Amino acid sequence: MAKRIKIQVGNKPRLCRGLPVGSLITCADNTGAKVLKIIAVTQYKSRLNRFPAASVGDMVVTSVKKGTPEMRRKIVRAVVVRQRKSYRRPDGAWVVFEDNAAVVVSPEGEPQGSEARGPVAKEAAERWSKIATIASIVV
Repeated sequence: MAKRIKIQVGNKPRLCRGLPVGSLITCADNTGAKVLKIIAVTQYKSRLNRFPAASVGDMVVTSVKKGTPEMRRKIVRAVVVRQRKSYRRPDGAWVVFEDNAAVVVSPEGEPQGSEARGPVAKEAAERWSKIATIASIVV
């Protein structure tokens, strides 16, 4: 029987995608948004008719559902920093967070807020170094 090998796609390890399109996630920064709804996943290539899904470190297009009046109903980009669905790291450790959360960023990946509340996954911090600088803790 052949040994299965997990391959790395691009500069991102293959993680379990736990956030499909339509998921509501909390905003982990101080931009004024509170609840975000995923409406698209950028750079997602998949099988025909499969719902796009995001994992930690992915950039997603979101709609602000709750927040300040200036932020509500805006379409913004965000990077997922936590997911509830457990995933395995290459060293064998399993990671599970308490909630699903994202940080609002510009299309280039610059964070819009000045601080990220709560822990930020190591996978997101390695891929987006500017998010790592505003994070209070990287797990």
